Amino acid sequence: MSTRTSALDALVFGVDVQSGDVRGDAPSYALVVFDGESVERDVVTRRKLLRLVADREPAIVATDNMYELAADKDQLIHLLRRLPEATKLVQVTGDERPEPLSRVAKRHGVPYGKPAMEEAEAAARLAARNVGYEVSAFTDETEIKVARGRSTGGGGGWSEDRYTRRIHGAVKRESRNVESKLDDAGLDYEREVTEKYGGYANAVFTVQARPENIPIGEHRSGDTRVEIEPVRRDGIEFRPLARRRDRVLVGVDPGTTTAVALVGLDGHVLDVTSTRTADTAEVIEWIIERGRPALVAADVTPMPDTVEKIAASFDAPTWAPDADLPVDEKQHRTREEGYDDDHQRDAMAAALYAYDHYRETIDRATGEAPPDVDEGEVAARVLAGETLQGVLSDLEEVEEPEPEESTHEPRELTDEERRIRDLEAQVERLQAHVSDLETELDEKDAKLEEYEEELSEARREERQEARERREVTQLEWENDRLETELEEQRERADSLEEKLERLKDLWKLDHSNFADVSRGRDLVAVKPVDQFTVDAIETAHDEYGIAAGDVVYLRDASGAGRSTAELLAEFDPRVVLRSGGLSDAADEVLFDREIPVGPADDVTIREVDELAVASESDVEAVVEDWRDRKAQREREQKETMVDSIISEHRADRD
Repeated sequence: MSTRTSALDALVFGVDVQSGDVRGDAPSYALVVFDGESVERDVVTRRKLLRLVADREPAIVATDNMYELAADKDQLIHLLRRLPEATKLVQVTGDERPEPLSRVAKRHGVPYGKPAMEEAEAAARLAARNVGYEVSAFTDETEIKVARGRSTGGGGGWSEDRYTRRIHGAVKRESRNVESKLDDAGLDYEREVTEKYGGYANAVFTVQARPENIPIGEHRSGDTRVEIEPVRRDGIEFRPLARRRDRVLVGVDPGTTTAVALVGLDGHVLDVTSTRTADTAEVIEWIIERGRPALVAADVTPMPDTVEKIAASFDAPTWAPDADLPVDEKQHRTREEGYDDDHQRDAMAAALYAYDHYRETIDRATGEAPPDVDEGEVAARVLAGETLQGVLSDLEEVEEPEPEESTHEPRELTDEERRIRDLEAQVERLQAHVSDLETELDEKDAKLEEYEEELSEARREERQEARERREVTQLEWENDRLETELEEQRERADSLEEKLERLKDLWKLDHSNFADVSRGRDLVAVKPVDQFTVDAIETAHDEYGIAAGDVVYLRDASGAGRSTAELLAEFDPRVVLRSGGLSDAADEVLFDREIPVGPADDVTIREVDELAVASESDVEAVVEDWRDRKAQREREQKETMVDSIISEHRADRD
């Protein structure tokens, strides 16, 4: 049985530097695209290479040295982040201490040559055989951050508190939406939020899944933004594409949730898993990728059919206890092992109790195996029922000759005849053994071919399902976007309807335009200005003009200085209506320029956006009130001046 899982049905890119240096001038790369049968060759720039990877999404990008694609560790991490989710970067020459590519190619029977294109092809063919190590900088966790999409420093006509509360409320709603989608997908996650006035400043979700398995995409929408980032490792990790498949003891706990545990011939737990979705074929594939079963065990008796089926698929013996293992004994036997659920515990207990039962047998088999013989193979054959001596004799290809029987008086054989007899007997035994091995090999080759066909078909179906899931997810995201856009359009339509109603009210007051206001209708046009600032005044002047004799309405009169007041005075308005307090400096400038100023609360103003009208009589009353206050203020100033002159005169006389 092959110790590698075939990758020949996947698309592989082999890459090697053709010219230039990744640390200097822009390099060109020899690119070989290999799909298991056909080979495409090309010389491309780095930019085109990355574009082809993004467009075709190969299963593997293979190279003999990962730093031919990145100048340093930071660039390498940036490159890994840019790769498609389904694409691996593989260094075919090893992990932290790579071997020469020529040596690796020779070991695996792959053609090799010094030109860059031939090295790229060798890398592609090696990776297609699962030779090499995947280069990884990220864990299987993903961080989703929901944060503010804009600053809270102000929002046009909104008050700052109301604007900030709206943004924080939007972040909180979006974080709840993300949380709901993660719950619907059944994903495990942890959440940290920073609460602020009106909601959240941000929310960070640490999800136990890769980005491609999360039903959420990065996006920015008005007040919020959602960022998705895989969690980085402390350094670069190398994962072998294929693992050494030693002999193992397999424990299986079947049921709605199936758990499988692998225990080495030394009694240590090597791996454990549990699944609710995998069928028996997928469980068998999981075992194949990690070891060769010497024995399959269960924790109950009689042995379940599923466990029997798995054992039969490997032609491995089985073990079951005389009675179902008690829970407390299973807990005690697995107390030093880590497991996620009771099913994993039961699978580990089955394999460990089987090891305990055969421990002496295994130790004797591995201990007596010669150094040049696979001790795991010896133990497996002994567990299958063969005698230890018989196994060792077969593996050493030496066996004592059987004595011949004869009815005649035996004669003394010469040394040469004795040697010929022994050799003929040995040849017969070896030929019989070879015949048995060939039969077994043919059966296993047929079974392996069947498994590979099933695996290939399963992978094709999985890829199809993954494409369909991506399409469904994209359609759901598009539907959510359109629903959000529809809701925004509905809100805008409601706003326009309200504006239309206000316009109708104004139409009743003035059926033509503001030019009629001055013709005996007790109405006067009002020019609104959002704030008493230079920018707001200039904006109002650009939109509808401010001229001498206009009525100007300051929606927020606070904060203006002398220069702003002087700018407004230059327009020579008839009167300035204000909301809020006016600074002393601005009040002094407008008073000196004899521009009436009065509170807007004394005037009934009807407005729609920049359009506004007020009652002429109300405006005139404000002007008259200002004149009275002006006269009073001038009298007070004169009295103050007279008092000052008298005081000075008296001081001079004294």
